[in-house]
Amino acid sequence: MTRIALLLSGIAPFLFAVPAAAQSMDHSMHGSQPAAKPAPEAPACTPEHAAMGHCTLESAPAEKTSDPDMKAMDHGAPASDPACPPEHAAMGHCTPKSAGKTGQTDATGTDLPAGDAPAPPPPGDWYADRYFPAGEMEHARHAMMAENGAQTIGFVSLNLAEYQARKGRDGFRWEGEAWYGGDINRLTIKSEGETVFGEGVESAEMQLLYSRAIGPYFNAQAGVRQDLGPGPDRTYAAIGFEGLAPYWFEVEGALFLSDKGDLLARIGGYYDQRITQRLILQPMAELNFAAQDVPESGIGSGLSDVELGLRLRYEIVREFAPYVGVEWARKVGDTARFARADGDDADSVSFVAGVKFWF
Repeated sequence: MTRIALLLSGIAPFLFAVPAAAQSMDHSMHGSQPAAKPAPEAPACTPEHAAMGHCTLESAPAEKTSDPDMKAMDHGAPASDPACPPEHAAMGHCTPKSAGKTGQTDATGTDLPAGDAPAPPPPGDWYADRYFPAGEMEHARHAMMAENGAQTIGFVSLNLAEYQARKGRDGFRWEGEAWYGGDINRLTIKSEGETVFGEGVESAEMQLLYSRAIGPYFNAQAGVRQDLGPGPDRTYAAIGFEGLAPYWFEVEGALFLSDKGDLLARIGGYYDQRITQRLILQPMAELNFAAQDVPESGIGSGLSDVELGLRLRYEIVREFAPYVGVEWARKVGDTARFARADGDDADSVSFVAGVKFWF
């Protein structure tokens, strides 16, 4: 019995070692399928369970990255602008779009949302100042502004310079203006009148006005007017406007208060209807009003006279255009009565030929 116990105690270690070795053996040599890898442990808290409030997700540590855009996102900073890479921005070639605290990109130009919000302020940083003295660049910018809208220029235009053929009283008529200044402020001189051959100047006036732009298409004007000719001399304070109305109508109007207390008004305009690039048909109208009778000047109260004209001109060049046309003038109310008392007709038709030029 003692020998049997000793034999069993010697064999027992080998009996326990055989199953362990069998488990660790590679059985691929026997043609069987490879052993399956152990399944990964299920997360302690899945997003589905966290959404139902059964557990709380553990936050994973942030991975380090060398991507500047990702670093910017990790720190809450805006990502770089694809149109302006960081290396170009560092050299001052462009300005990347930045995101505010709300994460919205600063928009400019046509990227701005529609609405009545005030315009963004103009940029105050000048890239050239980083490389050149600021004083020299300020002088250069001032010269650039002067060359692109702030310069002073002069202009002279004679809209009408024509021979008028009418029954028994042929004559000459002129109307023009000249101004000197810039886009906003100008000094303007206007003159118009007419003569009768053999009788001299029938009527004439001169205006000296300060003109200021009140919008892209209109100027406000104020100054003095002086009447000339055979009638009584009159000096007027003048205030009015001129400009381009919708549909390309050139219009002007004015009020005149004389040194004798006479109040007059005038409104007129014309339209250039292009038949071709050089041939233009121009209808024109002018109406004059008076607040009271002025017998010494032959002016009656209310609507005093009306002038309607139609002229066809040919622009040899833009600055020089001869024309022909017809004009009808009619004195109204007490003005017509004053004209008849002086032996004049209340209305007249004139055939005209002249030239329009400017420089």
